[in-house]
Amino acid sequence: MDWDKLRVFHAVAEAGSFTHAGESLNLSQSAVSRQIQALEESLNVPLFHRHARGLILTEQGETLNRTVREVFAKLAMTEALLTESRDRPAGRLKVTTTTGFGATWLAPRLRKFLNLHPDVTVTLLLDDADLDLAMREADVAIRMHPPRQPDLIQRHIATFGWKVCGSADYLKHAGIPQRVEDLDQHRLIIYGDYHPPIESVNWLAEAGRRAGTPRRASIEVNSLPGMLQAVRSGLGLAALPDYMGPELADLIEVLGDLKAPRIESYFVYPEEMRNSKRVSVFRDFLIAELAEAAR
Repeated sequence: MDWDKLRVFHAVAEAGSFTHAGESLNLSQSAVSRQIQALEESLNVPLFHRHARGLILTEQGETLNRTVREVFAKLAMTEALLTESRDRPAGRLKVTTTTGFGATWLAPRLRKFLNLHPDVTVTLLLDDADLDLAMREADVAIRMHPPRQPDLIQRHIATFGWKVCGSADYLKHAGIPQRVEDLDQHRLIIYGDYHPPIESVNWLAEAGRRAGTPRRASIEVNSLPGMLQAVRSGLGLAALPDYMGPELADLIEVLGDLKAPRIESYFVYPEEMRNSKRVSVFRDFLIAELAEAAR
């Protein structure tokens, strides 16, 4: 199989169309189509179903794409490790974490990291679902739970808590809850069941209730920063992670003695990245910043 054709095939499989693949490869749509046709003829199997809305991989195409994706992922990792300077960290580092932690805690600190390591560039991938590190969807991850993928190096880096918050305007009109039972009379904002970034994210709906009888939420938002904005707008109360720090400063904390679950955070990466200087300096930076924030 020709490597150039496989590269084009991989781009088409990921993009779902000849046009979008051509844009990423800087090739015309017709050139991409010819390459795919030639590959199908050499293999004597169809790789795509063509239809008006785009392309769908055939069963044979799925089989080929799994192998091609893994090969290109390994090549990308090898290239990154080979081009990294022996004396200083360099190259691109793809970091994935949850939208809440990434947007409110990590993103504001990346300037400091990049000032310390100017030869490193960071791609920050915010996703409340876990990206596949083994398939090189990212180099490293900051997870709010123990890693579920096997064969990943993991390090526990922090334990976070929660703050139950409301806006001054909301609490002025709805009153300040004094006991957990008072939450029954308040509007609650919860995450909902959409790839929750933290397993205990909706604990407030069940606090002080019988198992299986959670409070009904006024609104569900599948984003912790979105929940924060809803609280600021005066919509209701929400439990928000305390790593949001300064973002919570304009809100009022209530029920401060309410027992809440803890959030255990982990830094994880594949075995192949063990000797990467970019990974080690980023890990050390995270640990130092988390320790500073906890003081």
